[in-house]
Amino acid sequence: MAVNYRKRSTNKEKNDFRNKKGKSFGFAHLKTVMGNPIKEESGMFYLPSVIAFKAVFCSRIVSAVWLHITDCDETFNYWEPSHYLLFDTGFQTWEYSPQYALRSYFYLLIHVVPAWIYNIIFQPNKILLFYFIRCMMAIICAAAEVYFYRSVCREFGINVGRIMLIILIFSPGMFIASTAFLPSSFSMYMTFLSMGAWFHRKYLLAIFFTALSALVSWPFAALIGLPIAYEMVFVQKHWHKFITWSTVSALLILLPLIEVDSSYYGKFTISPWNIVKYNIFSSHGPNLYGTEPWFFYLFNGILNFNISFLIAVITPFLLIWIKVVLPKKARHSDCFPYSLSLSAFFLWLFVFSCQPHKEERFLFPVYPLIALCGAVGIDAIQILWFRYFIKRGYHYTKCTMKIMITIIILYAALGISRMLVLYKAYRAPMDIFMELTKIDVKADLAEKSNINLCIGKQWYQFPNSYFLPNKWELRFIKSDFKGLLPAQYLNNVDATKIIRMDMNDLNKEEFSRYVNVDTCDFIIDLDSEFVSELEPLYSHHSNWTTLVSFPYLNTAKTSKILRSFYIPFSTIEINEREMPTKKNIYYFINNKHVLLLLLRCPHSGASQLFGTSSQTFHGSS
Repeated sequence: MAVNYRKRSTNKEKNDFRNKKGKSFGFAHLKTVMGNPIKEESGMFYLPSVIAFKAVFCSRIVSAVWLHITDCDETFNYWEPSHYLLFDTGFQTWEYSPQYALRSYFYLLIHVVPAWIYNIIFQPNKILLFYFIRCMMAIICAAAEVYFYRSVCREFGINVGRIMLIILIFSPGMFIASTAFLPSSFSMYMTFLSMGAWFHRKYLLAIFFTALSALVSWPFAALIGLPIAYEMVFVQKHWHKFITWSTVSALLILLPLIEVDSSYYGKFTISPWNIVKYNIFSSHGPNLYGTEPWFFYLFNGILNFNISFLIAVITPFLLIWIKVVLPKKARHSDCFPYSLSLSAFFLWLFVFSCQPHKEERFLFPVYPLIALCGAVGIDAIQILWFRYFIKRGYHYTKCTMKIMITIIILYAALGISRMLVLYKAYRAPMDIFMELTKIDVKADLAEKSNINLCIGKQWYQFPNSYFLPNKWELRFIKSDFKGLLPAQYLNNVDATKIIRMDMNDLNKEEFSRYVNVDTCDFIIDLDSEFVSELEPLYSHHSNWTTLVSFPYLNTAKTSKILRSFYIPFSTIEINEREMPTKKNIYYFINNKHVLLLLLRCPHSGASQLFGTSSQTFHGSS
């Protein structure tokens, strides 16, 4: 909520907070001493951009290093094709088949080119290359967040800006989305930049970043730009500038995008149009991959933003309440009305809640707006508390600081709890695949031309080929899954241009994807109580030996609270030394966790890889 005395410059915008009167970006009475936080007469402080970046970047780098891959679409549609572009091996999904061409290689190259340069210079281990790309995304996201933070302080006031910054730092949703190799994450970065530019009244940048979001990553992200378009065309009456700048932005982006994608697919390709055509104009569209009830995003928002999401949803009612009880205008006339500046979030939530196919990542582009609406709502609660329970004092922010701090502490505690459970309970697939490098080094594999690592019912938890040592190849074995699995890119110079007969857009199972289990040197499996003919417990077979085991949450036997949040002394702690052994397999005694296993098959010749002695490696939690 912007304070009463805040004045906005209607001339050109300043680039720094260092004018003589201390009022740049619309803040009154700001002072800076040796880079320390700037304080206002009201008792509020403004966190400088450098300090804000350090705080946000720390959170993002933790995500880059510790978070597992939460969506198999990220693995097979982005990490795998990027691995192919770098190393000529990787999995191809039907979306990358030329007859469909839904995905853009231009988007991939944005991430691959810096990684290619890094690989040429340093020639690192492929796992380090994977984390280099993640850390690069962490830096970009943190920089975009700080730009957005500065613009929010300008448009909504310092109190809203600092609350929003804290919401972003401790958000489990941002923990997941900030370093995800997904177009929806790229659209989230662009939302930070486009909305930030809009709040700074930099309309050309706002249009360009919106066009980047819609054309390079996700066409439907253009929905977020509707308030910008409305303000320019119907409020400012700058329809000519809007059309001109939109056309120029579209041409600057589309021309290289079409050139790159057409080159890779071997035909004229506009991948954004193909996505729209498939999702809107096809007879089946994305509904083949599961539908959810209308309230799916409400529960998902609560999980990833907890109480701040609830406050964000009721923010319009809080603002109406303030308008009724405080009819005096609290904001400067140059500020956008809340009905315009916050509308993109509610428009997005309404439109996507009406779509039958829903996924968590579909909310990523509006994560910045969820944090903003939550911050505006908390600021509104402070004003209402001041109005009804305090009524007098120096300034509402100073008198209601305890209210704000209480809400933030509760929010941060729930956010950290959620992030901890993501790391402690679901990271086992990443840990297991990291063990492959140790096994590859420890074993004498020089005489093996290739090593078949097989995966069955856990196919969707394969992180990506960056975790596979040289000569290791991932193979699928038949499980109860009946959908279409990805296939290896063909060993051909023009593999991206070849139309394959084993691809379809109907999610029909293709049996050519599977190999016989007897050809496997290693298997990664989940040891659980659910057994079927196609999904046996390989750990119970005498011809398989356990090499590495890691704890993994058994969602079927764990309450929703415990699998959603980390609760000390309630969420199960793993102590490997206390695990009983049976046939070299570790079991957790209370059944709260099952184990992800890396197995070796003596009868396929893999037993000779480790010499004559039986060697067992044990993973740690």
